[in-house]
Amino acid sequence: MPREIIKSPRGPAAIGAYSQAVRAGDFIFISGQIPINPETGEVVFAHIQEQTERILVNIRNILQDNGMDLDDVIKTTVYLELMDDLIRVNEVYARFFGDNPPARAAVEVGRLPKDVAIEIEAVAYKKREG
Repeated sequence: MPREIIKSPRGPAAIGAYSQAVRAGDFIFISGQIPINPETGEVVFAHIQEQTERILVNIRNILQDNGMDLDDVIKTTVYLELMDDLIRVNEVYARFFGDNPPARAAVEVGRLPKDVAIEIEAVAYKKREG
């Protein structure tokens, strides 16, 4: 199966030796996103809800630029600096994913890139026509 490297201008550019996202067949694998404003390249160092919202907007933008939306997300992994933040993350997460959220894992980690409080990666699936 051929793979296609995705570089959406409405999502933050990769800041290391990885791709922003990769399409493989009917799947899109979005690398872990941290709360970066793609217009400025600056990290959003605000409360956890604002960081979560920035990440989910970026993920949605990457998907929309590639013919998908958040409804197509089948799995996410949420990496948290503090598991105690999960309650506040869930408040924002529920607004984006509604009544049919994807499968998810949430993990507390020792440290995240650029010392942010949260990182989210996602996998989306949508049968392409043709």
